[in-house]
Amino acid sequence: MHWENVYGTKRADEVSWTQPVPQVSLDLIAGLGVSKQIKMIDVGGGDSNLVDHLLALGYLNITVLDISANAIERAKLRLGEKAKLVNRIVSDILDFSPKETYEVWHDRATFHFLTSKKNIETYSALVSNKVVGYLLLGTFSENGPKKCSGLEISQYSEEGMASVFAPAFEKLGCELHDHVTPFGTTQSFLFCSFKKC
Repeated sequence: MHWENVYGTKRADEVSWTQPVPQVSLDLIAGLGVSKQIKMIDVGGGDSNLVDHLLALGYLNITVLDISANAIERAKLRLGEKAKLVNRIVSDILDFSPKETYEVWHDRATFHFLTSKKNIETYSALVSNKVVGYLLLGTFSENGPKKCSGLEISQYSEEGMASVFAPAFEKLGCELHDHVTPFGTTQSFLFCSFKKC
């Protein structure tokens, strides 16, 4: 399986998406002004450092979902005892069927791997049903890469992103961000914040 192989053979500094400090995501979450007790999920965040920073800031109810068990295990090893504070789920996002709802749904660089209309609609329906507060999405912009990790991706404009999630979500704002990879290259991301209507 593609992602198990990636996380089983490459270090964090050998993949383009690594961020020692995911500042844009942290700023977007802080800007919501939500309680640190709210239910939050980080989709595709298996080996992301976001959860480390959220725990340090005092967020108490975090779920991390990733398609790769290897990614989940790497983060657990990195966090040590703190790993017990995080709920972790190994699942393809298209197969994810949670019983609970989330006040904050964060996804940096998972959604853009969905390229078919059917899969994009499946994702949109999932968040429409399971997000009761805010949706935070980071994807490649129209000026970003056309592939990632050898896979085709979908690029997004602000209008294109908003249209996928309307009318269930109201767009709060979008911003472009240049991510500098561990290799020194730059990738253009679009981050958008939405509120459930």
